[in-house]
Amino acid sequence: MLKPKFVPARWVLVIAAVGILSACSDEKITGLNLSARWYSPEQLSQGKALFTNNCAACHGALGEGAKDWKTVDKNGFFPAPPINGSAHAWHHSLEVLLRTVNAGGASLGGSMPGFQGSLTESEQRSVIAAFQDYWPDDIYQKWRVINSR
Repeated sequence: MLKPKFVPARWVLVIAAVGILSACSDEKITGLNLSARWYSPEQLSQGKALFTNNCAACHGALGEGAKDWKTVDKNGFFPAPPINGSAHAWHHSLEVLLRTVNAGGASLGGSMPGFQGSLTESEQRSVIAAFQDYWPDDIYQKWRVINSR
């Protein structure tokens, strides 16, 4: 029986190729850190405090929203929805989220007050960072696609 001459060399090449390919994660191939968020730790810290003081009473301490948020309340408004990634907030770009925080929820059938004049745009961005921090990575990645459009 004839043996191939360069079997050890082929295995070395195969092993090297597998090692190189396994080291190439999506992050290294695309240059993107898929788990990175747009906000800084400072924005997140500020946002958590602002969220607690301005949003948690209606949206919940962890952004879980009101129990029956899809049902109009006795005043004819929709209660605060979840903003923790389990409802619709992640379907909106940063621009739309800022507009909603700024103008409030009346145009959407809710009773959320607008924060224009009481929170700066920088503070509003920090609040958005706070609730986006509750979003699981897969939801955040879907949002990144929406936000990039």
